[in-house]
Amino acid sequence: MTKLSVIYYSSTGTLHAMAKRLAEAGEKAGAEVRLRQVPELAPAEAIASNAAWSQHFDATKNEPKATADDVVWADAVLFGTPTRYGNVASQLKQFLDTLGPQWAQGLLADKVYAGFTASMTAHGGQESTLLALYNTIHHFGGLIVAPGYTDPLKFADGNPYGVSHVTGGNNDAPLGDAQFAALDHMAGRVVKVAGKLNA
Repeated sequence: MTKLSVIYYSSTGTLHAMAKRLAEAGEKAGAEVRLRQVPELAPAEAIASNAAWSQHFDATKNEPKATADDVVWADAVLFGTPTRYGNVASQLKQFLDTLGPQWAQGLLADKVYAGFTASMTAHGGQESTLLALYNTIHHFGGLIVAPGYTDPLKFADGNPYGVSHVTGGNNDAPLGDAQFAALDHMAGRVVKVAGKLNA
């Protein structure tokens, strides 16, 4: 059975919802799945300044947290981050930066990886965030299995680099059918390719 880790950071819940959908799709594709959140690093006053952030932090603070073993264990890893100035959020980046010992032992290489993200605006840095995330994967020696345009549904989702969502000016636009279909497709594709590599 292919082992899939979905590792993400979410401040107000969008990436959390995307990660849950990916985990469900991975299980439907036949994978054993670990869903893991990276720890929050922001100071309490920053979290408290945003009601949605504070509510999501309280709702998810007891969920399983990601460790290096969750990457080493997996055949495939899906990393999720909101875009921060067109880049990976510091919470996920800090987790990636702790993987030096595993990287040095070659334990992160030859796995399948892909990413997902969200931003408030349609041109808010989604592509640059995913490409920045993939810089780390190149250093791992990982195999990036982006969805590309491997299914017609990607023309609705419109992102060949991974899966992304625009949350809107109030940061609360829900995921729609196009995003759910794209998430399902990416999870299935990643599990399928990882399974072929294992075979």
